Amino acid sequence: MPSRLRFGEDDFLRCRFAVSPLWETQELVRTLKRRERHGYHARWLRRVGEVARGLDLGGLWLLMPQPGHCPDWLCPPPIGPAASFEEEIAAVRASDPEVALADTLKSLADTPGALESPAAARWTGDPAGMVTELADAMEGVWRALIAPDWPRLRALLEADIAFHSRRLAEVGLGGLLPEINRRFGWEAGTLTVEFRGEHERELAGQGLVLLPSVFIWPDVVSTFDPPWQPTLAYPARGIGGLWAEPAERTPDVLVRLLGRGRAAVLDALDEPAGTGALAHRLGLAPSSVSAHLTLLRDAGLLVARRYGHQVLYERTPLGIALVSGDG
Repeated sequence: MPSRLRFGEDDFLRCRFAVSPLWETQELVRTLKRRERHGYHARWLRRVGEVARGLDLGGLWLLMPQPGHCPDWLCPPPIGPAASFEEEIAAVRASDPEVALADTLKSLADTPGALESPAAARWTGDPAGMVTELADAMEGVWRALIAPDWPRLRALLEADIAFHSRRLAEVGLGGLLPEINRRFGWEAGTLTVEFRGEHERELAGQGLVLLPSVFIWPDVVSTFDPPWQPTLAYPARGIGGLWAEPAERTPDVLVRLLGRGRAAVLDALDEPAGTGALAHRLGLAPSSVSAHLTLLRDAGLLVARRYGHQVLYERTPLGIALVSGDG
């Protein structure tokens, strides 16, 4: 059944992209429970498996029915275009306990047997304790599993935004949305999303947050319930190569031509990325990566574009041809 988001005149002026470390943390918890989501992340999940098995995720999993309502208070729409996890989890901890409990009970009702669980009894008797317990669980997942690889994840998400921002300038919002995901359709100011369950919402001047996600694949999430800002979460571009290591993918001929360091940098730029993210991904010093990027740019193989606080590098057509071996 479709979900429909209806745009008014003011909504076109209030659409924005955002990156949310809290959202990635929630979606990783969901991914750990759902094997059909493991495909692109199997290698990484094997690497972090022992740590993941040491986390107590039972309470969070109770609130992730499939299908069904998930509590909006526990992972609200991003508060800014690039908020830190610390800022986002602080907002969660500041949730009104009674409002959070009412939202949580809606989720528990969609999970068979959850309302009779010890956790439900504990939370009903102590809503403030529930907020602390679940926020602590989310923070534990962040620190143990997401934070060590966040530079790599953030680089992919920012590259997705950079790409789609350029397409927005070229084709407009109505042209962009169907390109982002095959489940999205656009007609006469209405965004239609193929989704579990039917949902309709007037954006009512709040606009729409467009949220790329690493761990949401293959799903999409089309909105939050009022009063939360409408949000559209979708799989980010490039997740297929997210966990590949440079030594496994850099062609030998490219290494012989450019040298190992510059070849690795050029080959790693499947998506635009900044110096820090590339250094983390490749295991090189930021100063070395910066020098390689400068030489590759001067040789006409890369261009640099500023996005927010970062300078992102991407291949030119010549750089793409060199990596692919075409021409």
